[in-house]
Amino acid sequence: MTTAMLATMVLCFALSVSVAVSIGLAAILGMQASNAHMLISVKEMFNAINKFPLAAIPFFILAGNLMETGGISRRLVEFAKSIVGGVQGGLPMTCVLTCMIFAAVSGSSVATTFAVGAILIPALIKHGYPTSYAAALQATSAELGVIIPPSIPLILYGVSAEVSIGELFIAGFGPGLLIGGALMLFCWLWCKWKGWGKNDGDGRLPFGRATLQAGWALLMPVIILGGIYGGIFTPTEAAAVAVFYALVVGMLVYREIKVRDLYMILRKSVISSAVIMFIIANAGLFAFLLTRAGVPEAIGLWLQDVLKSPVMFLLGVNAALFIIGMFIETSASIIVLAPILAPVAMHFGIDPVHFGLIMVVNLALGMITPPFGVNLFAACTVARISLDRIIGQLIPFVLVILACLMIITYVPQLSLGLRDLVYAK
Repeated sequence: MTTAMLATMVLCFALSVSVAVSIGLAAILGMQASNAHMLISVKEMFNAINKFPLAAIPFFILAGNLMETGGISRRLVEFAKSIVGGVQGGLPMTCVLTCMIFAAVSGSSVATTFAVGAILIPALIKHGYPTSYAAALQATSAELGVIIPPSIPLILYGVSAEVSIGELFIAGFGPGLLIGGALMLFCWLWCKWKGWGKNDGDGRLPFGRATLQAGWALLMPVIILGGIYGGIFTPTEAAAVAVFYALVVGMLVYREIKVRDLYMILRKSVISSAVIMFIIANAGLFAFLLTRAGVPEAIGLWLQDVLKSPVMFLLGVNAALFIIGMFIETSASIIVLAPILAPVAMHFGIDPVHFGLIMVVNLALGMITPPFGVNLFAACTVARISLDRIIGQLIPFVLVILACLMIITYVPQLSLGLRDLVYAK
C-alpha cells in the first residue's frame, strides 16, 4: 500500500499535477488498497485542519495582503533604504532588510515576494541590476518570511510535532538574523566585485524622515511580537490583531486602502488560504495512512540503525530534506515528515525546537530551488522573466543559505540560546 501511494504521488508530480491533488489521489488509492471505509478520509481530512493554531494562517496571509495594498510595505522599503541604501550594493541589502522586517508580520514568503518585490524589483532594474539578479535576490530574501517569526511553517511544525509554537517562534530569531546578515554581507561583496550599485543611494530619504514616515508600519511587528512574548495573546490571536492593525493603518492612517479594494484583498487571501488548507487536509489523510501502516516507526528504526550518531543523523536528514524540498511543497512536507522525524531526533538527544528550525530552514530552500520553487515563480511573475534565466544568479544565494543551514544545524545554541533565556525556569 505504501509503495503504491508513493509511486502514485511521484507519478502525479511528474505529470505536473498540483501538490494537493497529487497527495489526495495517492491517499485515496491507499484507502482503497487497505479496504478502509471512504468516510474515514473525510474524518481525517477534517481532523487535519480542525486545529486552532492553523487559524493563524489565513489571518497572516490577509495581513500581508493588507500591508501590500495599504502602503505599509512601501514605507518599510524606504526605512530599510535609509539604513543600508547609502553604500555600494545598498539596494540589494535594502531588499534583504525589508524582507526581514516584513517577515516579522506576514509569516509567508510568497506574500513577502509579491509585496516587497513589486517595489524593489523594478527599482533594482532601474539602477542597472540585471533582471535575473533582481528576481533571484527577491526570491531568496523572501525566504526569511518563513524563518523569522511569526512563521506559517513553524506553526505547522508545532502542530504536527506537538511542540510549543511560542518556543519555536523565539528560537527562529537567531537563524533568521544569521541568514539575513549573511545575505546582506554577500550582496555587498558581490556588488563590489561586479561593480554594481554605485548610485544606489540616489533618492534615499534621511533616516529620521524615513523612520517618521514608517512609524506606524514599524509599530506593527512590535505589537505583534511583543503581544506574543508578553503573554497578552497567542500566536493565533496575534494574527487577527495583525489584520485589524493593518486594516486600520491602511484605511484610516495612510488612507491607501479604499472600500472598493477590500473585495480583491479578501478574494486573494481566501484563495491563498484555501490552497494551503487543501494541502494540509490531503497531507493529513496521507500521514494518517502512513502511520496506520507503521511507516513512521519503521523509518525511525531504520534511521536509528543506519545513522549511529546525532552528527550523521542530522547530515543525512539535511540531505534528504533538501532533495524532498525541491519536489514537495513546504507545508505538505512538514505535515507528513515532522511526526516521523521529530521522535527520531529526540531519540538522538536533539531538542525538538532546534530540529524544527533545521527542518523549516532546509525545506524553505525548496521555495527557491527548481522545479517547484514557489518563490521563484512569484519573483519571475513580478519581474516578467522566465525561470530558466535566473538559475545562474540563484546558485550563489543557495550556497550562502546552505552554509547558514550547516551553522544552524551544528550550533544549536544559535536557535536555543534565546529560547532558554526567555523560558528559563
